[in-house]
Amino acid sequence: MGAMELEEKTVQIRDDFDPDKILESGQCFRPRKQAEGWYRFVSGRQLLYLRPLRSGTYTVRCEPGAWETFWHGYFDLGRSYAALRGKLDSRDDFLQRAMEYGRGIRVLRQDEWEMLVSFIISQRKSIPAIRRAVELLSERFGERLGSDSEGPVYAFPTAEALCCAGEQALQECGLGYRTRYVLHAAQQAAEGTLDLKKLASLPDEALFARLMELDGVGKKVANCVCLFGYGRVGRVPVDVWIERLIRDEFAGQDPFPQFGLEAGIVQQYLFFYKRSVG
Repeated sequence: MGAMELEEKTVQIRDDFDPDKILESGQCFRPRKQAEGWYRFVSGRQLLYLRPLRSGTYTVRCEPGAWETFWHGYFDLGRSYAALRGKLDSRDDFLQRAMEYGRGIRVLRQDEWEMLVSFIISQRKSIPAIRRAVELLSERFGERLGSDSEGPVYAFPTAEALCCAGEQALQECGLGYRTRYVLHAAQQAAEGTLDLKKLASLPDEALFARLMELDGVGKKVANCVCLFGYGRVGRVPVDVWIERLIRDEFAGQDPFPQFGLEAGIVQQYLFFYKRSVG
């Protein structure tokens, strides 16, 4: 699978897990389905190939030890989503349908920097357009990790790499008016005035407030970074689909406070169902 030293092994996942639904859940832009049933995930400098064998059993290829030390956390495998669905399945008919439809989705714990840039880019863009922009950034300015049957594989670019790239080159990746927001975040991260790793120690509201201080980061983007970059599963990003859902299915009343620290996971089920079924 390329230059990286990847170890192949068989693993068991004894909980809800559907890579197709994860890829289409709107939270990640670089994972992709490849030939012969393989799925490729890239996060930071970590690279994973995963292929379902039979129910609950998968072949994985990743760096030695990385499945336990990195990917287990990335896929939030320490949490039982089946138990969560069981706890919530009698609260509301619409919620029950959404959870069954989305069974297999997991909230990924992704790279904070990649999530910040990706969701700044995401504003007023379709998911395919976000994917194209993120992949172009990685191809042009990211470190090459290896290659596979589809060609070279690149890490998401560092803040320093984006600073060096400059405004024109970022514009050519389809960032549009968001270029200045990405560059401003990159400059702060490169200088150390924005330390995303250190922000992980902040409680939810303080983390959210700090992200909101960044140019081009509103409530939705900040909550997306909290949820998908920092694993704060009580945070609920509200986009046009969630606004419609609250209006159409819950008579304009926000249903998420009742779900407390698991509201962000419930949001993923509802978002996926509303976007898929309407």
